[in-house]
Amino acid sequence: MANASIRYGATIRKRYQKIKQEKQAQYHCDVCGRDAVKRKNTSIWECKHCKTVYAGGAYTLTTPAGSAAKRLIDGIKS
Repeated sequence: MANASIRYGATIRKRYQKIKQEKQAQYHCDVCGRDAVKRKNTSIWECKHCKTVYAGGAYTLTTPAGSAAKRLIDGIKS
């Protein structure tokens, strides 16, 4: 059943569910290599294993702009 606070259409409920799943998912830690990075606060992510703190997106660890910037930097390095 959908959340009672989200109403007025299936599209909005689906979008809310997708964001909720992305926010609660565990992401891969670049330092220790485990899938243990969880959202601590808005745009703050922390690895539960090695306690590394990341700055990222509000609902996902990486944003599309951040991914593009990383590809650009990696291209310059090589």
